[in-house]
Amino acid sequence: MEKKQFQAESKRLLEMMINSIYTQREIFLRELISNSSDAIDKIYYKALTDDSLVFDKDSYFIKITADKENRILTIRDTGIGMTKEDLENNLGIIAKSGSLAFKKENEAKDGHNIIGQFGVGFYSAFMVADHIAVTSKALGSDTAYKWESDGADGYTIAPAEKDSIGTEIVLSIKANTEDDNYDEYLDEYRLKAIIKKYSDFIRYPIKMDITGKRLKEGSESEFEDYQEEQHVNSMVPIWRKNKSELTPEDYEKFYHEKHYGFDKPLKHIHVSADGAVVYQAILFIPENMPYDYYSKEYEKGLELYANGVLIMNKCADLLPDYFSFVKGMVDSESLSLNISREMLQHDRQLKLIAKNISSKIKGQLQSLLKDEREKYEQFYKSFGRQLKFGVYSDYGTHKELLQDLLMFSSSKEKKLVTLDEYVARMPEDQKYIYYASGESMERIDKLPQTELVTDKGYEILYFTDDIDEFAIKMIMTYKEKEFRSVSSGDLGIDVEDNQNDSESDKKENQDLFDYMNGLLAGKVTSVKASKRLRKHPVCLSTDGDVTIEMEKILNAMPNNPNVKAEKVLEINVNHDVFASLKDAFEKDKEKLNLYTALLYNQALLIEGLPLQDPVEFTNDICKIMV
Repeated sequence: MEKKQFQAESKRLLEMMINSIYTQREIFLRELISNSSDAIDKIYYKALTDDSLVFDKDSYFIKITADKENRILTIRDTGIGMTKEDLENNLGIIAKSGSLAFKKENEAKDGHNIIGQFGVGFYSAFMVADHIAVTSKALGSDTAYKWESDGADGYTIAPAEKDSIGTEIVLSIKANTEDDNYDEYLDEYRLKAIIKKYSDFIRYPIKMDITGKRLKEGSESEFEDYQEEQHVNSMVPIWRKNKSELTPEDYEKFYHEKHYGFDKPLKHIHVSADGAVVYQAILFIPENMPYDYYSKEYEKGLELYANGVLIMNKCADLLPDYFSFVKGMVDSESLSLNISREMLQHDRQLKLIAKNISSKIKGQLQSLLKDEREKYEQFYKSFGRQLKFGVYSDYGTHKELLQDLLMFSSSKEKKLVTLDEYVARMPEDQKYIYYASGESMERIDKLPQTELVTDKGYEILYFTDDIDEFAIKMIMTYKEKEFRSVSSGDLGIDVEDNQNDSESDKKENQDLFDYMNGLLAGKVTSVKASKRLRKHPVCLSTDGDVTIEMEKILNAMPNNPNVKAEKVLEINVNHDVFASLKDAFEKDKEKLNLYTALLYNQALLIEGLPLQDPVEFTNDICKIMV
């Protein structure tokens, strides 16, 4: 029998396809099962136009058989089969697909679609087999033919015996090596797991003989093995069922079966889109953050199926980073797959699906916020930080999409409130949305800078997350209201000056502040009388865009950018301490130097900033005690 050479490519090309196009060996089974499913589809299509054909779906199946002893794996289908010419053209010419040609001739009907478009999937079997034999009998043909090959060296085709229409692929599985275990592709439980992973939703039954145990007849303690043919695939995926047929428990079961998480999902989104792009999706908003969510090991993305066949475990392009916590899957027949069917071409359909999915997630979160506040707050405690990162990233590109989903603790509510809720209850005379940054609400409540804003009855948002202030800087304004830190130099609050102060008093005070400013040169930009302080003697405020809290966060980063806020030391002229400052200014400059250093270091401590010289500070404390 004459061995024929592959017409399209050399031995090197076939080796490259086997070793490079597919990243996981187990993919071979997905490819062969998909080809078998396509072969059954072809009979279905012909039955639609040929009255002599009756398509009884129960008569069509795919059977997987493993023979461990002889290292043989068989994939048999009851599909349309192949003639000698089909074998020559489809298996003898690498990268020519009979399914693609059939698809072009027959438009998809009744929701069925042919997915084997590239004609290279079959050759993935050479990753696990050193010999492949394909015996096929075509519909309407009296003769069967066998195609055989050991790989890139070529193939043979000869007449063969086969009673029924369809195709049987026999793989001679490679022997194990020191590095590779090929036995797993003969293990029924491993094969079943691969089928469940990639081909669970093939629309025809995939059968296997599964081994079980039972009591031996007449025995009460001795067991024996037996084999029973079982359907190992689900066939009809949950996302193709009517929503009215499904219960919340069905979605929760699917969530756990797909190992999306160990928690219970807070909400699910079931999408069936039939427009510019056709796809189905089931998305889940988890209850808890995965333990590795902010680690390098975490991979965002949705499972991607093409007509029920798993193409990618994690398609990152379907989810924006700010919604990376969402779990679930997408199934579409509109996607352009590349040669290996593992990867996607980045085309318009994929972008459309991603855009629609993002919109659906935003809508579901808004609905959760509006109708199930407690659940939303539970979600927000887990993933609110990620939404803030989304506002901050890409130079604020997504702020309009995300800002209504943000929540912050409030001085009035002492619980999470939205920006919309804050603005809705602002007094008419309030110019800004006020916020204060700190490690905790308790720390913020004690900040001297909050006194004036609180006395005016204005609400303050508490920023306790290191990303909060950076995100707000990107938003800048919300409903035409600017954000303003309580430490800002200008709070936009009118405060009446003490009319009893004479011009000479004011000049004397300014001379004092100028002297103190000289002592603190390089540490603060100025020293001035405070309009915000009521009970506290001193505090720091800032000029410019960088606040003290932002300085702390930026300088705690590994690559310290050494960013400094423009600090202003504010003195409460109505506090007893100020009288001591004035007295020292007039009588004892050395004492004033001591007081100035102490007040500056106290202001640093209030802000949680490090002291330049803690030993000197403790010595200064001792000086005023003796």
